[in-house]
Amino acid sequence: MAQSNKLRLGVNIDHVATVRNARGSAYPDPVRAAKLAEAAGADGITAHLREDRRHIRDADIDGLMAALTTPLNFEMAATIEMQSIALAHKPHAVCIVPEKREERTTEGGLDVAGDDNRLASFIAPLREAGCRISLFIGHEESQIRAAARIGAAVVELHTGAYCDFHYEGNFAKRDAELAALIEGATLAHSLGLEVHAGHGLTFETVKPIAAIPEVMELNIGHFLMAESLFIGMEAAILQMRALMDEVRG
Repeated sequence: MAQSNKLRLGVNIDHVATVRNARGSAYPDPVRAAKLAEAAGADGITAHLREDRRHIRDADIDGLMAALTTPLNFEMAATIEMQSIALAHKPHAVCIVPEKREERTTEGGLDVAGDDNRLASFIAPLREAGCRISLFIGHEESQIRAAARIGAAVVELHTGAYCDFHYEGNFAKRDAELAALIEGATLAHSLGLEVHAGHGLTFETVKPIAAIPEVMELNIGHFLMAESLFIGMEAAILQMRALMDEVRG
């Protein structure tokens, strides 16, 4: 499968909505943030509509679909409610993620291997509607093979553990996790899956992930939104892009 060397950057704007919702106000507006990210060079926008609507809300999805000129990657749990919303909007991509109400953020990858029959049926109408199906998974071989088997176009590999080990100073575990991600990306690519990666990536941790040749897209949100408080969104995105381009061009 031929692939470009160009590495895409998807910017997740969920946590602009987190700040808005903390006061129950109309600002800051996630759609405005998405447009700023586009202007700064983002290749796409990611938004996760959670079942409890803790950050992104239904009206935000309406606004994003109307305003964006780059693709929307709509993250969602595999529920009938979310399937109906995705079918109504038909975003460019639908990324199925695990979701628990008590978690602060997505804690791990989807168990595709343990739920393959249900997930295959769940994604079928989304594929028929023209949405590109992505599954947010760990690097385990069983999960990658199951993702290919049920007909996903993309797997997004969970980089959270790699980032956590780095910031804990546990570099041996970090390097082992990186090696497993590289192996997983190689396998996924060999099975015809496009490979994305994301979760927890920062200026310090992005380059080894960006250097994995099979990875075609990084989705980064929390860090970029946080860094934007200090240096502005354009500068944060441009700096992340520069680090990605150092290793991929």
